[in-house]
Amino acid sequence: MDKWLKLPKIFRFFIIGGINAAISYVIYAIVIFILGEGYYQLAIALQWLLSSVTSYINQKFFVFCTKGNYLKEYMKCCSTWVVSYFLNAIVLEIFVRYLIKNVYIAQFISLFIVSIVTYILFKFFAFRTASEN
Repeated sequence: MDKWLKLPKIFRFFIIGGINAAISYVIYAIVIFILGEGYYQLAIALQWLLSSVTSYINQKFFVFCTKGNYLKEYMKCCSTWVVSYFLNAIVLEIFVRYLIKNVYIAQFISLFIVSIVTYILFKFFAFRTASEN
């Protein structure tokens, strides 16, 4: 664990974020497979809802390594996810309607874009500690 904590926070985020994104993408793909490609917006809503707890735990303990403040940080994470969700929904809609058309590829690229914004929001808002103020 010591070697892990010596990695820069941004690298830890992209590793853990990659795991979280993979979980999210699998949920998205399963929903699309079951319901059909026309339900891609419902698929991202379910993806964000179902993967939020896993993401919070992974970010708290393996990326930002904060102590306590569970409810406060979770509520801030929820705020972050609302922003991330709407950004994802907008980017995905633009990609599917005008650029990429394939809902699987469009979401894969959208998740990458949204992950950058999410990192910034997590770092400077959700998991910001008193020592960073």
